[in-house]
Amino acid sequence: MNINIFTLAIAPTIAYIFWIYLKDKYDKEPINRLAKFFLLGVFMGIIALIVELLLLKLDILTGYTSIIYISFIVAGMTEEGLKAIVLIPNLLKEKYFNEKLDGIIYSMFLSLGFATLENVLYILKEDKSTVMEVGLIRAIISTPAHMLFAITMGYYISKYKFSTEKFKKREYLILSVLIPILIHGVFDFILMIEYRWSIILFVVYIIFLCKLNLDKLDKYIISSKNRFKRRKKRTRKDDKN
Repeated sequence: MNINIFTLAIAPTIAYIFWIYLKDKYDKEPINRLAKFFLLGVFMGIIALIVELLLLKLDILTGYTSIIYISFIVAGMTEEGLKAIVLIPNLLKEKYFNEKLDGIIYSMFLSLGFATLENVLYILKEDKSTVMEVGLIRAIISTPAHMLFAITMGYYISKYKFSTEKFKKREYLILSVLIPILIHGVFDFILMIEYRWSIILFVVYIIFLCKLNLDKLDKYIISSKNRFKRRKKRTRKDDKN
C-alpha cells in the first residue's frame, strides 16, 4: 500500500476522531481507553469480514429477497451484532464510563476502528482508476454512517447502565443492538436497490439518520455539561466549608 492510498484510507478516521474528542468537553476519556476501543473495532472488522464471506456463500436467493438478506443479515446483523458483542461487556466494566455521553464516545471509537479497517480493505481491492472515487465515497458516506449507527448503540447502552428500572434496562439493552441492525440494514438496502428514485430516498434517509442521532448526541452533551456544573458547584461549597 503506497502512502497516498494509506492516507486516503485513514484521513477520514483522523478527522472524525478529532470531531468526537472535541465533543467530549467536560469529562474527557483517557486516550489509552479510547485507543483500546478503536483497536477492538479493528479486530471485530476482521471477524466480520470472515463471517460475511461465509454468509454470502450461503446466499441462494434472488432479486429483492437477496438484497434484503445481504442488507439486513450479512451487513446489518453481522456488523452491528459483532460490534455489540465486544462493545457491551467491555463498556459496562469500563471504570471511566461514568456519564451517559461516555457510552456514545466509546461506541463511536469502536465503530471508527471497524470503519477504518473497512476503508483500507475496500481501497486495496480497487484499481488506480477508481481508488480515489471509492475513498471519497467511504469518507463521505460509509464512515459517517458507522458513526451514526454507533451513536444509537451507545445511547441505549448508556440508558441501560444508568436506568434504575429493571424492566426498562432489559428493553434498552435489546434496543442497543436491534435498532442499529435495522437502521444499518435499511441504509444498505436503499443503496442496493435499483429504483429510479432511490438516490432521493437515500438522501432523505441520511438526513433522517443525522437528525435522529445528532439529537441523541446533543442530549447527552447537555447532560454532561449539567453534570460538570453540578460537580463544580459542589466543589465550591466544599471549599467554603
